[in-house]
Amino acid sequence: MTTPGEPAARIEFRDWGWRYPERQAWAVRGVDLVVAPGERVAVVGPSGAGKSTLLRAVAAVLPDEPDASDDTAATVQGEVLVDGADPRSVRGRVGLVMQDPEAHTVMSRIGDDVAFGCENTGVPRDETWRRVRHALGVVGLDLPLDRSTAQLSGGQRQRLALAGVLAMRPGALVLDEPCANLDPSGVAQVHDAVRALLDDTGATLLVVEHRIGTWLDLVDRLVLLEPGGGVVADGMPAEVLDRHAEELTRAGVWVPGAEPARGSARAGGARDSGGALLSAEGLGTARGRRRQVGSGIDLTVTAGRVLAVTGPNGVGKSTLGLTLAGLLRPADGVLSATPTLADGLATAPHAWSSRQLAARVGTVFQDPEHQFVARTVREELAAGPVALGLPDVDARVDELLGAFALEHLADANPFTLSGGEQRRLAIGTVVATRPPVVVLDEPTSGQDRATWGAVVDRLGALADAGTAVVVVTHDADLVRALDADEVVLGPDGVRPRPAVEPGTPDSGMPGSTR
Repeated sequence: MTTPGEPAARIEFRDWGWRYPERQAWAVRGVDLVVAPGERVAVVGPSGAGKSTLLRAVAAVLPDEPDASDDTAATVQGEVLVDGADPRSVRGRVGLVMQDPEAHTVMSRIGDDVAFGCENTGVPRDETWRRVRHALGVVGLDLPLDRSTAQLSGGQRQRLALAGVLAMRPGALVLDEPCANLDPSGVAQVHDAVRALLDDTGATLLVVEHRIGTWLDLVDRLVLLEPGGGVVADGMPAEVLDRHAEELTRAGVWVPGAEPARGSARAGGARDSGGALLSAEGLGTARGRRRQVGSGIDLTVTAGRVLAVTGPNGVGKSTLGLTLAGLLRPADGVLSATPTLADGLATAPHAWSSRQLAARVGTVFQDPEHQFVARTVREELAAGPVALGLPDVDARVDELLGAFALEHLADANPFTLSGGEQRRLAIGTVVATRPPVVVLDEPTSGQDRATWGAVVDRLGALADAGTAVVVVTHDADLVRALDADEVVLGPDGVRPRPAVEPGTPDSGMPGSTR
């Protein structure tokens, strides 16, 4: 919370723009925007429109002093001000929570991580720890202060990042898709935590989120940003949604009430004709020597079907995904590949070599940048097919660049892409090799409505063509659109859902554990 007498921050952009190093196109340009002290503003726009760049500028985490004489350096135009000053001169006035919560994690224990910002700004020790406990309670992260941050799920890390910012009590709270990796309960907790903070302190809010419905009851203004074109709509949320519905839809904004229908991303194909490829019986999962996080899991991965692994944060969904992908050894129980998938190899996927595994199971991590190996987007998409000696590499790459709206980034470094672009690239690298099984962790995170559709349609097409698709997700729209079977994990193992036949009405998320 802001200390008494410390005002909320004022944020101002004056014809501001930013171009990343070695990029021809501007990430964002010509932005004129004023956020008055205490205002609550949501910024929306297509993936790659520069929304995250805008927030990083406010928080002074973009590179210092771009060199205009160097064609490969970043380029800036105009100015951005916090309380009338360069953001670099008032660090601490703005608290930023970015798309990737792991980027915020700097300490090995939860309590120390939340205390880090306070300690670096000179907050007294007793006050620091009072703030730490309060912030963790507000975001709903009810864990011991000495719990290892390495044991946290992606969603739990997101709450930890928010707690660290809340403890610093900034004059402005700047949130970059803070709910991207959270289960519905976590979304509600973060939403309520932000509301409590704002109501208590009057701090300014600037939030970016593709699914804007989460924040409509909290924000005063809705701003639509166009790639390279600045602000194209700005006003009260209801007014902007009413008057600019067409532009918002084109920009990929998730307008409330536009949820996809069941099976809308499936065209039929192999959904009912495939055989089993992987089978788990009494499967237990764990990461290395850490505590076991899953047990008693029975499931079958079937060609031509989509299997959604759902459940609250922290129950081991990502660990199960990595185990099914052959990247982790089962803690107990059995995970077996059928003869169709093993094709002469041992039945335990974790025993396969990396080349053998790549030809059979493709994996997209929750943090996609962890799997990039090439210097450009084009080379990244080509890496898998080249390594496996597959034909028509150039044709595969060109097709995927178009399918995932990455053509204009073909020569860009993968690490300079936005979070949503990186995720689409990672999915593309798996699709490029066309393995019999694909396992994807939060594949729709960071996507606008249009790119979400591109990702989901591609996954549906894979399943229709006979691929077994496993998605670890909190995205109920994804589960519904892909007409997925469902395995729901809980603290005590699998929570089965009754089977729902395709086309049968249901309430909530669809699926079965078949």
